[in-house]
Amino acid sequence: MSKNKVIEDLFDKSKRNQIWVAPMAGVTDRPFRTLCKHFGAGHAVSEMMTADKTLRMSKKSLYRANFDGEIAPISAQIAGSDPEQLAEAARYQVANGAQIVDINMGCPAKKVCNKLAGSALLQDEELVARILDAVVNAVNVPVTLKTRLGFKNGEENILRVAKCAEQAGIAALALHGRTREDMYLNMARYDLIKQVKQEISIPVIANGDIDHPEKARMVLKYTGADAIMIGRAAQGRPWIFREIQHYLDTGEYLAAPQINEIKHVLLRHLTELYTFYGEYSGCRIARKHIAWYTKGLRCSNEFRQNMYRVENTAEQAKLVEQYFDELLVHGENMADVQIESVDLLNR
Repeated sequence: MSKNKVIEDLFDKSKRNQIWVAPMAGVTDRPFRTLCKHFGAGHAVSEMMTADKTLRMSKKSLYRANFDGEIAPISAQIAGSDPEQLAEAARYQVANGAQIVDINMGCPAKKVCNKLAGSALLQDEELVARILDAVVNAVNVPVTLKTRLGFKNGEENILRVAKCAEQAGIAALALHGRTREDMYLNMARYDLIKQVKQEISIPVIANGDIDHPEKARMVLKYTGADAIMIGRAAQGRPWIFREIQHYLDTGEYLAAPQINEIKHVLLRHLTELYTFYGEYSGCRIARKHIAWYTKGLRCSNEFRQNMYRVENTAEQAKLVEQYFDELLVHGENMADVQIESVDLLNR
């Protein structure tokens, strides 16, 4: 399949929807991407993988580069600051099965930015240009870019970066409506995404604070973006993709999933995580997902505290099943759920 054909199919609304899964380190592994696609996500980008080849065979990198059985097109995100390393990493991922290579220039994490990677690259536009040229010229598949408005507030340089990306041959641009300085605070800003869309001809994907159907419709309409990316709002709520698509298609809200469906979705997710990561890692990685799924449910804080102490997958899954069975006995209804003020993201 040609480079152009892959991108044309990706943005062909007759073939797939334009609601995508945003890449999130430690979250969007193959089991999560597969689940989101099951609920209607039109595309999903992998977790970021370092371009440092000395770390390529680490356990974490091998998990992140596992695309076995994944629904096409497979998009592998790479991160780094050295143009040649990134070019070599792109070639490696294509040989590994990637049909699209995505460059990370958006991650705000301190440990990434301290290596002058992720959103820290936005401080050096000349280096940005060299990286884009090197990666695009290294592979015969489409190269996309995920980035932010800039590094610091008041110094947003996304318009220049976007034009540089277009000139380099980047096939599509995913844009988070915050600077690195914002991290995930403040509200995402869509004005600059709209302006970028007006000034470049390649597809633009809008990202940031899209957490319900009406917001999705507003962002698509206001920015003129070709697609939207859902990130944190999909954590513990993979059905958000079908909810948004239904609203875009009909203008009506889809009923919230019932407790029994959430139970089966979560247990299926756990099975996939256990199979993918094995006993030790599977149990521990599953904890944050269980916490997200159960946020706001009856007696969920007490349940989570018990769940965090469980050390094996069989007991963990049994505890989850028992908890949801108790909710069903008490007639818990998702429409009545009051979200608890519990910080689960740092678990």
